[in-house]
Formats: sequence, structure tokens, C-alpha cells
Amino acid sequence: MTASDNVVRLQDLRIADIPGVGGKNASLGEMIGNLAARGIRVPGGFATTAAAYRRFLAGNGLAARIEARLAALDLDDVEALVRCGAEIRRWIVEAPLPGPLEAEIATAYRELMKAGEHPVAVRSSATAEDLPDASFAGQQETLLNVTGLPNVLAAIRHVFASLYNDRAISYRAHKGFGHAEVALSAGVQLMVRSDLAASGVLFTLDTESGFRDVVFITAAYGLGETVVQGAVNPDEIYVHKPMLAAGKQPIIRRSLGSKLVKMVFATDAAGGTATKTVDVPAADRNRFCITDEEALELARFAVEIERHYGRPMDIEWGKDGLDGKLYILQARPETVKSRAHRETQQHYRLKARSRVLVTGRAIGQKVGIGPVRIVADASAMSRVQAGDVLVTDMTDPNWEPVMKRAAAIVTNRGGRTCHAAIIARELGIPAVVDVNGATTVLTTGERVRIDGGDGLVHRLGG
Repeated sequence: MTASDNVVRLQDLRIADIPGVGGKNASLGEMIGNLAARGIRVPGGFATTAAAYRRFLAGNGLAARIEARLAALDLDDVEALVRCGAEIRRWIVEAPLPGPLEAEIATAYRELMKAGEHPVAVRSSATAEDLPDASFAGQQETLLNVTGLPNVLAAIRHVFASLYNDRAISYRAHKGFGHAEVALSAGVQLMVRSDLAASGVLFTLDTESGFRDVVFITAAYGLGETVVQGAVNPDEIYVHKPMLAAGKQPIIRRSLGSKLVKMVFATDAAGGTATKTVDVPAADRNRFCITDEEALELARFAVEIERHYGRPMDIEWGKDGLDGKLYILQARPETVKSRAHRETQQHYRLKARSRVLVTGRAIGQKVGIGPVRIVADASAMSRVQAGDVLVTDMTDPNWEPVMKRAAAIVTNRGGRTCHAAIIARELGIPAVVDVNGATTVLTTGERVRIDGGDGLVHRLGG
């Protein structure tokens, strides 16, 4: 890692810099430096360092206050966790950035904008995230469509504060990471205008079976947050790697998603920038949002990235609606199926059937049994008890503190790369997503059986 001890250009980073800028920013620099010559496009930018974050905390007396506040926290008390996280985040957002750090951010931002004003994403990159044995998926914040230096500086403080989101506090404890051991790097990256086109997530293996010879692509209109969160049911495309390498037609399966909504740019009342979710026109819903040629280009990118890192990868991508090109936005190790024993597969088969209440997309291959617990949103997630079948519209990282309590998860929305699916696989519990009417058909308290292999929810006893 070169440049200053506070701020460094992404292009100067490599994967060895994870201790200094976290997994996300180190991986971006690794790809810019090593894969651009192979035609893989990654937007540029800069990152603040972990050292800068620690100086920020120390200079404002926050490190000791945070440590003392967390030492008194009962992690099993969800409401206490919410209060604790909110208090720590307020301390961080209200604290001023050190003068040298603010000056270096301003210099790096002006350099990034030298070709003209352009929106940026301000992303979090924790020094313990995106490691081969822990996904830390979405644990900290990403702020999209940020313009102007004052807004960037404010966004960086919010990203710093997000290291103490409720879900991040809980997840670190669950994974055995000490809170003070983890630092936060803020990445400021030029935005791909996928709000005008499409974006999604791809894996370099099949997310259910672990089969290594396919690239699994999900795609939807607009910014990729809707796919990651599970707010949309995306298009799905499977590309066979050996056929791709042989120059034959490698698309072996396509599934049209409903893609009901998309996230686009918006301007808030204060004059800053933000995003909003709008409906997708019916004509667009009924066609694939990327072409076969674009799917093949993404698959070639994925194969190159996997080859470079030497392991299966979880990759976010976006298509720019202005220049029509495809870009890689993030790449991290896949942390579930790639660690499973490759010589064995564990499947469950029901010996007896009962009435099917709802159906959806199967996640996890396992079977779960328990009482239904319908929860409208994350504000009421403390109602989830150990052994419940969590039923909700969709989950995002805010749900993580209670997801590990559940015997199974059922959501109205989401594809097989959404947050609920990823966390269910990581926790080893069954899930069924993209269930039409799960929160209206199922009833709190009724005992059900979740078949993660077939995507069925059965009523127990009849």
C-alpha cells in the first residue's frame, strides 16, 4: 500500500492490503491492478485507511467509550442491542474528522472529479470482512449516488458509524471477532449508472449444489441493492464453464424473474442525493434485462476473476446505461458451498407428506420444523424466538441478530442470491424465498415443515 497513511487510491491497493483497507477495498485494487489488462472493468476511486479510522476514534475519545458501552451489553437482549448500537453510531456521526484526514479526502476527491462531477458510492470495507471463512455480507453501510465534497465527508462518517450497526455488533460476536480488533475503511468509488440499465450478483458455482462448472448470474433493472436485499425476484442465467471455454453455446438455463421494482437515483429535500424505488413497466418485466451476449461477457469476467483468486467467488456487477458497458463492482470469496466437503452431499427426504400451504424457491436442501412467526419488519424482530419459522416479506442485514434463532426462514420476495438465502446457507438452516403470499397464507403459531430441497411449506399433521 502506497500513498499517505490516511488515504490511498484503489489502483494502488492489492489483496495483501486487507489489514489496512479491509477486504472489499483491497479486492477492488487487486482487480484494477491485475485484471484490467484482461478486459475486466472496475470503477476507480480511493479509500480511507484503517489507521485513519483508529486515529479518528482515538482523537475524539470514542474508542474507550465504545469499549465500555459494549462490555455492558447483553447480546441476547435484542432491544438492548438496538439502543446500544444507536447510541454508539450517534457518537461517531457527530464527531469531527481529523483535519489532516479531511484535507486528504478533499484532495483525493478533487483528483477523482478532474474529468467532471460524477456521483460516487461510499462503501464500507471492514478489516475482517470478505475473508474465506466469513462473508460479513452487508454488515456495514453503502451509500449510493453521493455528489459534492460535503456530502462525501458526511457519508464517510456514516460509513464509519455503520461498523456498529446492530447486525454488525451481533455478527462479530457470533463469529468470534473482538469489536476493537475490527477497523473500518471507507471506499469512495465512481458509480456505474446501472440505475439506467441493470445490475446483479453472480457466483462462480451453483449456490445450492456447489457444482463448480457453472457461473450463476442474477440480474434485475436498476441499482443492485434490490437484488442483494431480496426486494426483487431477478432473472437467473446459468452458463456452463467448459462449453464457454470450448466456444460452444454455454447458456444451459434461463429463468425470467418478475422484476417488479427497481432502484434509481433521486434528489432529497435537503438538496443532497439519494435513491428511490419505482415500479418497472410491464413490458420490461416480461423480458430479460440483459442479453445473452452480456451474460456471456459476465461469465468470462467471472471465470477470469475466479482463476485469479484461485477459489469460487461471489461477485456484484452493473451495466452502465450511459456507455452500455459491464463493470465489476465487488468480488469476494464464496464462503459456504466452497467450504463444504466436495465428495459428499447431504440431502433430506420426507417419508410422509402433508398439505402444502405455499411454495417458492428452495434454499439449503434441509428440512426445518417449527411454529410460524410472522414479522412485518425488522422493528419487531425481537418477537422471533428460538425454533420459530421466521416468515416475513424480505430480510436485509438488519435482521441478522435474530436469524440465527430461526429453525427456517420464509420470505415473500427474493432470489437465490438475496440476503435471506445467503445467510440461511451460512447458518445451515432451510429457507424458501419468492413465496407468493407467505405472510398472508401462513398464520402465526401454526406448526409447519419447511422443505429446503423442494421449496415447499407443509402444514404439520394434515
